[in-house]
Amino acid sequence: MMVLNDKKTLLLVDDEPTNLQVLKNILAASYRLLFAKDGERALALARREAPDLILLDVMMPGMSGYQVCETLKRDHATRHIPVIFVTALSGENEETQGFELGAVDYITKPVSPAVVRARVKNHLSLVRMEELKSTRLSVVQRLGRAAEYKDNETGLHVIRMSRYAQIIARAAGFSEYQAENLLHAAPMHDIGKIGIPDMILQKPGKLDPEEWAVMRRHAEIGAEIIGEDDSPLMCMARDIALYHHEKWDGSGYPAGLKGEDIPVSARIVAIADVFDALTSARPYKPAWPIDKATDLIRSEAGSHFDPALVNAFFKCLPEILETRSHWPEPDTNPASAAPPNVATSPAT
Repeated sequence: MMVLNDKKTLLLVDDEPTNLQVLKNILAASYRLLFAKDGERALALARREAPDLILLDVMMPGMSGYQVCETLKRDHATRHIPVIFVTALSGENEETQGFELGAVDYITKPVSPAVVRARVKNHLSLVRMEELKSTRLSVVQRLGRAAEYKDNETGLHVIRMSRYAQIIARAAGFSEYQAENLLHAAPMHDIGKIGIPDMILQKPGKLDPEEWAVMRRHAEIGAEIIGEDDSPLMCMARDIALYHHEKWDGSGYPAGLKGEDIPVSARIVAIADVFDALTSARPYKPAWPIDKATDLIRSEAGSHFDPALVNAFFKCLPEILETRSHWPEPDTNPASAAPPNVATSPAT
């Protein structure tokens, strides 16, 4: 039976064999180690072996450590590998230069075994956290794409409304981190439509009461698909999927939440989603003019929408319209029908 080696791989680079031996004694028990005595060999090993982290000397004959780091960061295949400089150079200028080139840390010689082990462990943990974040984001994006195949909306709708939501969030005082999470979570708003039968989801006419009851289930189905998760991104995605059809006055669904009991992420997505749905042409309806759509958003402040967030929407409307111009819908010639009201628009 083959046993897989799950140890992280470190590349140790130093022109002095004694220094490599010191690092080997400190790290060999916990990691798989690769060794290089010059910059050219280090670059070749980095490209071939894709180590999880590189400990890099600065003063070496031929290519210096700074040159090696700069080359690594220019190469798409190696730029993600964290680099820790291990050097006798301890001045502030040297450290500043190292960080400017993309290094994540600086360890001075002679090294302390405890410091080396702690720094390596910490930076590998950060790499793992970034990998998990990237994986979650990929899952969210792929599930969002899956919902598009079931719905009659287009991928451009999802792009636009997600960016509108991010812009509104910034205008409402969200941090950049929170606004970016909203950008990535918003595409999951209608993931629950995966669980709605096509005969209802794609019905060209108005839904009857029984069909409408089934359609409304997509909010709860979406929350079930996303599930419970500790990450801020997935928690936000679940809130949006479950609550983006709630209304400020309590008349929405599925829980009839009112006012600030509705998660703010869902309140923002509600505005972004309705605005884009109204201003986009579909085979069954023409696009509303911008002024007609914004008049409706304004008139629904305090009933459908959070009034403070409606103010934020109008504050950043020029940026929203500029974003809209970057992702225009292809020309559509609706067969007929008057513009839908909010109760029957694709955003509900």
